[in-house]
Amino acid sequence: MFRQDFRRLGRGWDPFREVETLRREMNRLFTQADPRSAQGSPALNIWVQDQNVLVTAELPGIDVQDIDISVIGETLTLKGERKADVLKEGESYHRRERGSGSFARTVKLPFRVEADKVTAKYERGILQITLPRAEEDKPKKIQIKSK
Repeated sequence: MFRQDFRRLGRGWDPFREVETLRREMNRLFTQADPRSAQGSPALNIWVQDQNVLVTAELPGIDVQDIDISVIGETLTLKGERKADVLKEGESYHRRERGSGSFARTVKLPFRVEADKVTAKYERGILQITLPRAEEDKPKKIQIKSK
């Protein structure tokens, strides 16, 4: 209804078209500025289990020696470096989507964990970290006394 009214005015300016253009430009801007692609940060999945948090990270082509995992309280930090491919003389990229360089991800966990009991394994480019819940953070059953 409003769009036809503006066209009938003959002004040639359509605010709805302007808003649509702005929306498209903002979508393009945020798509290109995806922080994971810009920094080469790994994609993470995080599951909460009864007594653990399980984190998996996609790290294809990264050596285990280039990965650093640290836990402080309820915070997990994953750092590493993806080394750039070395091209031989006469080679050039046809397409390059995986970035190289340093990355860091910090994630707030849903509860405190036992940092000294954290385990990690790396298999087929997937890092799996198991973070056990801290004893003092586990729910306690409260006994109800009756007379």
